[in-house]
Amino acid sequence: MAKPKALAPVADITRAIFVLRGQRVILDRELAAIYGVTTGRLNEAVKRNAERFPEDFMFQLTAEELENLRSQFATSSCGGRRYRPFAFTEHGAIQAANVLNSPRAITMGVHVVRAFVRLREILASNKDLARKLIALERSLLALDLKTQRQFKEVYDAIRALMDTPVPKRRGIGFTADIEEN
Repeated sequence: MAKPKALAPVADITRAIFVLRGQRVILDRELAAIYGVTTGRLNEAVKRNAERFPEDFMFQLTAEELENLRSQFATSSCGGRRYRPFAFTEHGAIQAANVLNSPRAITMGVHVVRAFVRLREILASNKDLARKLIALERSLLALDLKTQRQFKEVYDAIRALMDTPVPKRRGIGFTADIEEN
Protein backbone atom coordinates (compact mmCIF):
# COMPACT_ATOMS: atom_id res chain seq x y z
CA MET A 1 0.00 0.00 0.00
CA ALA A 2 1.40 3.38 -1.03
CA LYS A 3 2.11 5.81 1.75
CA PRO A 4 -0.04 8.94 1.27
CA LYS A 5 1.77 12.20 0.66
CA ALA A 6 1.49 15.15 2.97
CA LEU A 7 -0.79 17.94 1.83
CA ALA A 8 0.62 19.17 -1.46
CA PRO A 9 0.81 22.86 -2.30
CA VAL A 10 -0.76 24.11 -5.52
CA ALA A 11 2.68 24.41 -7.19
CA ASP A 12 3.36 20.69 -6.65
CA ILE A 13 -0.03 19.74 -8.04
CA THR A 14 0.51 22.04 -11.03
CA ARG A 15 3.67 20.09 -11.95
CA ALA A 16 1.63 16.88 -12.15
CA ILE A 17 -0.75 18.38 -14.73
CA PHE A 18 0.10 18.07 -18.42
CA VAL A 19 -1.63 18.29 -21.79
CA LEU A 20 -2.90 15.12 -23.43
CA ARG A 21 -5.40 14.96 -26.29
CA GLY A 22 -5.65 18.74 -26.13
CA GLN A 23 -6.80 18.73 -22.49
CA ARG A 24 -5.00 19.44 -19.23
CA VAL A 25 -5.03 16.20 -17.26
CA ILE A 26 -3.57 14.53 -14.21
CA LEU A 27 -2.84 10.79 -14.10
CA ASP A 28 -4.63 8.48 -11.67
CA ARG A 29 -1.42 7.70 -9.79
CA GLU A 30 -0.72 11.38 -9.07
CA LEU A 31 -4.34 12.09 -8.19
CA ALA A 32 -4.48 9.12 -5.82
CA ALA A 33 -1.32 10.34 -4.06
CA ILE A 34 -2.80 13.83 -3.68
CA TYR A 35 -6.04 12.42 -2.28
CA GLY A 36 -4.16 10.09 0.06
CA VAL A 37 -5.37 6.78 -1.34
CA THR A 38 -3.82 4.03 -3.42
CA THR A 39 -4.23 4.10 -7.18
CA GLY A 40 -6.22 0.87 -6.97
CA ARG A 41 -8.63 2.39 -4.45
CA LEU A 42 -9.13 5.47 -6.64
CA ASN A 43 -9.74 3.42 -9.78
CA GLU A 44 -12.08 1.08 -7.89
CA ALA A 45 -14.21 4.02 -6.69
CA VAL A 46 -14.26 5.45 -10.21
CA LYS A 47 -15.36 2.15 -11.76
CA ARG A 48 -18.15 1.78 -9.19
CA ASN A 49 -19.37 5.23 -10.24
CA ALA A 50 -18.65 5.03 -13.97
CA GLU A 51 -21.78 7.04 -14.88
CA ARG A 52 -20.21 10.08 -13.13
CA PHE A 53 -17.15 10.00 -15.41
CA PRO A 54 -17.99 10.73 -19.06
CA GLU A 55 -15.19 10.80 -21.65
CA ASP A 56 -14.56 14.53 -21.13
CA PHE A 57 -13.96 13.93 -17.37
CA MET A 58 -11.69 10.89 -17.61
CA PHE A 59 -10.19 8.57 -20.21
CA GLN A 60 -7.74 5.70 -20.32
CA LEU A 61 -4.42 6.26 -22.08
CA THR A 62 -3.77 4.31 -25.26
CA ALA A 63 -0.67 2.12 -25.49
CA GLU A 64 0.92 4.70 -27.81
CA GLU A 65 0.21 7.57 -25.39
CA LEU A 66 1.67 5.54 -22.55
CA GLU A 67 4.86 4.82 -24.53
CA ASN A 68 5.14 8.50 -25.47
CA LEU A 69 4.70 9.46 -21.83
CA ARG A 70 7.39 7.03 -20.74
CA SER A 71 9.79 8.37 -23.36
CA GLN A 72 9.19 11.98 -22.23
CA PHE A 73 10.19 11.13 -18.68
CA ALA A 74 13.48 9.21 -18.62
CA THR A 75 12.05 6.88 -16.02
CA SER A 76 8.56 5.49 -16.09
CA SER A 77 6.18 7.71 -14.19
CA CYS A 78 3.61 4.95 -14.43
CA GLY A 79 5.62 2.29 -12.62
CA GLY A 80 5.31 -1.40 -13.42
CA ARG A 81 1.56 -1.32 -13.94
CA ARG A 82 -0.52 -4.05 -15.52
CA TYR A 83 -3.14 -1.61 -16.80
CA ARG A 84 -2.91 1.61 -18.74
CA PRO A 85 -3.42 4.62 -16.46
CA PHE A 86 -6.47 6.86 -16.45
CA ALA A 87 -6.17 10.59 -17.11
CA PHE A 88 -8.51 12.93 -15.25
CA THR A 89 -9.48 16.39 -16.47
CA GLU A 90 -10.23 19.16 -13.97
CA HIS A 91 -13.87 18.08 -13.72
CA GLY A 92 -12.92 14.43 -13.43
CA ALA A 93 -10.49 15.19 -10.60
CA ILE A 94 -13.24 16.96 -8.65
CA GLN A 95 -15.66 14.14 -9.35
CA ALA A 96 -13.04 11.67 -8.07
CA ALA A 97 -12.82 13.64 -4.81
CA ASN A 98 -16.60 13.40 -4.52
CA VAL A 99 -16.75 9.63 -5.03
CA LEU A 100 -13.88 9.03 -2.59
CA ASN A 101 -15.75 11.10 -0.03
CA SER A 102 -12.87 11.25 2.44
CA PRO A 103 -12.01 14.45 4.33
CA ARG A 104 -8.57 14.60 2.72
CA ALA A 105 -9.98 14.10 -0.80
CA ILE A 106 -12.50 16.89 -0.28
CA THR A 107 -9.83 19.24 1.11
CA MET A 108 -7.34 18.42 -1.63
CA GLY A 109 -10.03 18.76 -4.31
CA VAL A 110 -9.96 22.51 -3.69
CA HIS A 111 -6.18 22.55 -4.18
CA VAL A 112 -6.50 20.58 -7.41
CA VAL A 113 -9.03 23.08 -8.78
CA ARG A 114 -6.69 25.94 -7.83
CA ALA A 115 -3.82 24.23 -9.64
CA PHE A 116 -5.87 23.88 -12.84
CA VAL A 117 -6.98 27.52 -12.57
CA ARG A 118 -3.38 28.64 -12.01
CA LEU A 119 -2.30 26.83 -15.19
CA ARG A 120 -5.12 28.49 -17.13
CA GLU A 121 -3.98 31.91 -15.89
CA ILE A 122 -0.35 31.24 -16.83
CA LEU A 123 -1.33 30.10 -20.33
CA ALA A 124 -3.56 33.15 -20.80
CA SER A 125 -0.79 35.55 -19.72
CA ASN A 126 1.67 33.85 -22.09
CA LYS A 127 -0.75 34.24 -24.99
CA ASP A 128 -1.24 37.91 -24.09
CA LEU A 129 2.53 38.47 -23.93
CA ALA A 130 3.03 36.76 -27.32
CA ARG A 131 0.30 38.93 -28.84
CA LYS A 132 1.96 42.10 -27.51
CA LEU A 133 5.37 41.03 -28.83
CA ILE A 134 3.95 40.41 -32.31
CA ALA A 135 2.28 43.83 -32.25
CA LEU A 136 5.58 45.44 -31.22
CA GLU A 137 7.46 43.68 -34.02
CA ARG A 138 4.86 44.82 -36.56
CA SER A 139 5.08 48.41 -35.36
CA LEU A 140 8.88 48.32 -35.69
CA LEU A 141 8.60 47.15 -39.31
CA ALA A 142 6.48 50.20 -40.08
CA LEU A 143 9.23 52.57 -38.94
CA ASP A 144 11.59 54.20 -41.40
CA LEU A 145 15.06 52.79 -42.05
CA LYS A 146 16.91 55.38 -39.91
CA THR A 147 14.71 54.66 -36.88
CA GLN A 148 15.13 50.91 -37.37
CA ARG A 149 18.93 51.35 -37.32
CA GLN A 150 18.66 53.41 -34.14
CA PHE A 151 16.57 50.69 -32.47
CA LYS A 152 19.11 48.10 -33.59
CA GLU A 153 21.89 50.13 -31.94
CA VAL A 154 19.89 50.34 -28.73
CA TYR A 155 19.20 46.58 -28.77
CA ASP A 156 22.90 45.86 -29.45
CA ALA A 157 23.93 48.14 -26.57
CA ILE A 158 21.49 46.42 -24.21
CA ARG A 159 22.77 42.99 -25.26
CA ALA A 160 26.37 44.15 -24.72
CA LEU A 161 25.47 45.28 -21.21
CA MET A 162 23.79 41.96 -20.53
CA ASP A 163 26.86 39.95 -21.59
CA THR A 164 29.26 39.30 -18.75
CA PRO A 165 32.80 40.43 -19.52
CA VAL A 166 35.47 37.77 -19.91
CA PRO A 167 37.68 37.88 -16.81
CA LYS A 168 41.36 38.68 -17.30
CA ARG A 169 43.60 35.67 -16.97
CA ARG A 170 46.54 36.04 -14.73
CA GLY A 171 49.75 34.27 -15.41
CA ILE A 172 50.87 31.29 -13.37
CA GLY A 173 53.10 32.09 -10.40
CA PHE A 174 53.80 35.27 -8.51
CA THR A 175 53.58 38.53 -10.39
CA ALA A 176 54.12 41.91 -8.83
CA ASP A 177 51.57 44.04 -10.67
CA ILE A 178 51.51 47.24 -8.71
CA GLU A 179 48.75 48.74 -10.89
CA GLU A 180 46.17 46.04 -9.98
CA ASN A 181 44.44 46.38 -6.61
